[in-house]
Amino acid sequence: MIKEYLDYLKAVRGCSQRTLDSYGNDLSRYAIYCENLGIKSEEASSYDVQGFIADLSAEHMAASSVNRNLSSIRGFYRWMNRMEKRKDNPCVSLKNIKTPACLPNVLWEDEMADFACLPETTGILWPERDKALIMAMYSGGLRIGEIVTLSMSNISPSFDEAKITGKGGKQRYVFFSQEAKDAISEYLPHREARLHIAGKKGDTDALFINRKGQPISIPGVRWIISRYSQHSGLGKNINPHALRHSFATHLVNSGCDVRIVQEMLGHSSISTTQRYTHVNIEKMKKVYAASHPHS
Repeated sequence: MIKEYLDYLKAVRGCSQRTLDSYGNDLSRYAIYCENLGIKSEEASSYDVQGFIADLSAEHMAASSVNRNLSSIRGFYRWMNRMEKRKDNPCVSLKNIKTPACLPNVLWEDEMADFACLPETTGILWPERDKALIMAMYSGGLRIGEIVTLSMSNISPSFDEAKITGKGGKQRYVFFSQEAKDAISEYLPHREARLHIAGKKGDTDALFINRKGQPISIPGVRWIISRYSQHSGLGKNINPHALRHSFATHLVNSGCDVRIVQEMLGHSSISTTQRYTHVNIEKMKKVYAASHPHS
């Protein structure tokens, strides 16, 4: 039944493979839980779903991840109702777990400049690629899934803009700074040489590749950023999404209209983008605390 639901999401809803994998992982875990109870997931009660959520919380899973699992289960039962495979919905009375309000992890302008220089100064991985990767993610405000699928054919000849397909297949244009353009230009000859050595020339259109000449993966990007985070000395847990957060925060701090930032980030809701104004408030608090004689 779960496979049938995932097939529906792919064929009718047009969900991306990454979304399908996420739903599939959540629902497979839920199905195993139900199987251990001696029931089928499609026949579970509200009490059974509550028990599953309680188990996830007991395992110290983050509240946001627990809520994502619950959302996957809700969608599954809504589909069953719509297809008349079940009359009731065991999730109808279940509410999300309250998540603590927290500000996005960001690098301020000078910190971002220092972080972008790390590939050149440390020389620990592939400096040319990594500098281009960091600058493209930051100056374009790209999600990790968007940077790994960024292709040569979707970048303008001058490397100043690119066409991106984001969540839900939503397309938008992003723009690259002069520093990002320079970094990409410097990286491309090394990319071509690596493809030639690996015997992969003409096999991939991906902008960013690994040393084997294959398109870089999401775990690969996470690993690269984590390595530079360890060498940064900034005392912050820097992950790929922090570069996107930093991009948005710097635009808002510079007076850019929130709705324009929303378009650049590809957010469906303005409320998602407005949290970056709160980051700006936090920075003002720090400036106040450091400057006011009675603070």
